[in-house]
Amino acid sequence: MPRTKGGKRKTKGAPLPIALILQKLLKTYEKHCAQSQTSMCPAVRRDLKSSINSEQVLRKFMLVRPSDPRTSVLPISLEPLLMAIRDESYTLGKEMCIWGLRLSNPEVARLALLLELKGHAICPFTALKIIDCKMDPWSLRRLGKALQLCSLRSLVLDYCKFGKEEMESVFSGLENHQSLKGLSLRYCGLGPESGQRLGSVVSRSAIRELYLDGNHLQCSGALALLRPLADFAEMQGTDQPAPGSPDTRGPPQLLQDNQSGSSTSNQITKFSEAVTVKTTLEKKKRKKGIKKKANGSTEAGPWLVKLHLADNGIDGKGKEGANDLLEFTHSLTCLIRHSAYLRELDLGNNGLGETVAVDILGALRARKTGKLPVLKITVTPQISSDTFRGIWKNSKKSSTTSKKKKKVCLCFLMSLSVSVSHQGALCGAWALCCGEWHHQL
Repeated sequence: MPRTKGGKRKTKGAPLPIALILQKLLKTYEKHCAQSQTSMCPAVRRDLKSSINSEQVLRKFMLVRPSDPRTSVLPISLEPLLMAIRDESYTLGKEMCIWGLRLSNPEVARLALLLELKGHAICPFTALKIIDCKMDPWSLRRLGKALQLCSLRSLVLDYCKFGKEEMESVFSGLENHQSLKGLSLRYCGLGPESGQRLGSVVSRSAIRELYLDGNHLQCSGALALLRPLADFAEMQGTDQPAPGSPDTRGPPQLLQDNQSGSSTSNQITKFSEAVTVKTTLEKKKRKKGIKKKANGSTEAGPWLVKLHLADNGIDGKGKEGANDLLEFTHSLTCLIRHSAYLRELDLGNNGLGETVAVDILGALRARKTGKLPVLKITVTPQISSDTFRGIWKNSKKSSTTSKKKKKVCLCFLMSLSVSVSHQGALCGAWALCCGEWHHQL
């Protein structure tokens, strides 16, 4: 007789509890810090212990300069943490944030080696933030080479001052990047000469969100950035004069994600016998069209959804003067009129003037007439009240307005529990705030 299974056998390679994994990572980090004669980062140690106690996965590593450097005799280094992540093969972390440190060449080299392991399980990070850090030209060149081979989706280099050569190293690593979706270069000292290079990077990559606040692009740099975006948007608007809904005209990667999900759901859905042959053929045709779009969505192009250019000296006071401002306005309004991808534009703290603001208002109205997605735009309030009010009405309303309405509606619902004599007054107040009339009970 065949032997029956007596009980449950122990599965080989069963995953360890997350608390045990983090404990091993913490001990390895302590060991590498002791060997390199560096101090453990208080923020990393705190986050590790907190995740161990709560038995939660640690996704974000925050390597931060201590507020009081006198509390630690030994310096804080990035290298021991990266070595611990490598030794323990910790693949659950998704974001690395380095704040306010001076990064040495060995530290940047170690980080670059980790980023270059594209497609391997040992390189888990999809977001890298290096904020207010100092790196020498060699480190920036090494980082730029690593960016060409990494699979990052978000890169933040805010408050890192770059020269022309150093910035070129970063730009060369970002060009033709197919996985990077968000790039932030706030307060990096970018001048007008960086505008053309930024336009080239955006046109040849999959970047959707670009944050350039606090630089010195001025009109010429902003114009060089916007020109390829505006030309592409105008070409798309001419080829496809009847835009669809925001979901169907979104960036290619969004199309791919949404359509692949719908395709999968179509595959697992069981059709009933009552479905006719004609309906089935129509769905198959639609499915083929989706695949065709999804296959073409991997191409690079200016798919910007968010563009922030606040505080960049865009005021027409540069070398070219008013002519440069006129050309910038033409490209800007062309982008607003025709881009079905752009959803958010920040031009705050720039002296654009009343004439440019009126042109922006006209472009927003034309965008609304063309039934394109609503654009959330921020401009300086130093214009006439009528123009500012018109821009506000034709752009996406802020979240604070909706929160106020929710609070008012909540007050109306609460008034149901009030006596009849007071309920009428509450309903009247709610009618004034929400713009609807409710008779007194």
